[in-house]
Amino acid sequence: MRIVNIVGARPNFVKIAPLIRAMARRPAFVPTLVHTGQHYDQAMSEQFFQDLEIRPADFNLDVGSGSHAVQTAQVMQRLDPILEAARPDLVLVVGDVNSTLAAAITAVKRGIPVAHVEAGLRSFDRAMPEEINRILTDAVADFLFVTEESGRVNLLKEGVDPTKIHFVGNVMIDALESSRSRWENSSIFPTLGVEPGSAYAVLTLHRPSNVDDPGTLSNFLEALETLARHIPIVFPVHPRVKQQLLRQGYGSVLRSDSPEPLRKGIAYVDPLGYLDFVALVSRARLVLTDSGGIQEEATVLGVPCLTLRDTTERPVTVTHGTNRLIGNTPGRILDEALRTLAQPPQRRVAPPLWDGHAAERIVEILDRHRNAKGRTPA
Repeated sequence: MRIVNIVGARPNFVKIAPLIRAMARRPAFVPTLVHTGQHYDQAMSEQFFQDLEIRPADFNLDVGSGSHAVQTAQVMQRLDPILEAARPDLVLVVGDVNSTLAAAITAVKRGIPVAHVEAGLRSFDRAMPEEINRILTDAVADFLFVTEESGRVNLLKEGVDPTKIHFVGNVMIDALESSRSRWENSSIFPTLGVEPGSAYAVLTLHRPSNVDDPGTLSNFLEALETLARHIPIVFPVHPRVKQQLLRQGYGSVLRSDSPEPLRKGIAYVDPLGYLDFVALVSRARLVLTDSGGIQEEATVLGVPCLTLRDTTERPVTVTHGTNRLIGNTPGRILDEALRTLAQPPQRRVAPPLWDGHAAERIVEILDRHRNAKGRTPA
């Protein structure tokens, strides 16, 4: 069974690692890895490949940055001849980035079945580009692998054939658990000047609605600087956000990793690799984020998480985890953060099937279809 696996951005790398390993354990599977190059810098790409022990990609499309339309179009244009030559039995896509949608459309136009890992998640906010990617990818996929019950319910409401839907768990948690011994031994703490047992918070920001408008970003940072008088905040700065900060005159506070002790205030640091970042989150008193995947990681790690959005496509992190949605009003961010520090939520049992074996379930389902219907699954 020839499977072309598509990755493009940081969350994709985390999800594909356990899947490639699970496929490699089955002689009948011949996986090909295509990196679209949507995230292409050292910290956002190569470092993640190293940390997650992903073999080098068979193809790199090098699409780089650009508008949603340009990025999607370039992935389709550069992937199409690869699919024509490889003639795969299946194209597997993960997550909700532009590369996900572009690969799914390219495959289905060629009559190649598509598997979508992390299907059915919905924020019900179509202003989010990722929401459009999720809806359209699910509409054309043949295998829909869901991480939580809400995904199954959403797909059924959209009229998806129930036989296409498979509740398998969360491959992000597979990656977290399989690398636990390595991230637990990360050297990031002395590198960032985090002294043993010290309290700190972790911040991530990258969504355009939060960072692209200079006024919105300034209001965020003003509230967070006030919070940082109570607890130091480590802020690994996404490359897009770094450019915005430089334009707004924050160049003097941006720094590379430094051995200086972490004091009160915001420590603006370069992007971190997967192992270092998970290690940092695992010992934090609080996480503030607008990322989807970090909501999931914080849930399993038992770390209080405040999501700086009004909606989440991962409601199980709220019902079963430590996540709360608080929006992006500066005053509320400060109030909610201080309240959470004073009264941390109790750690709950992990969501169903978030047990580190999701990739094995996915590959087993694909193998059963292969055995039942020959080379080409239906």
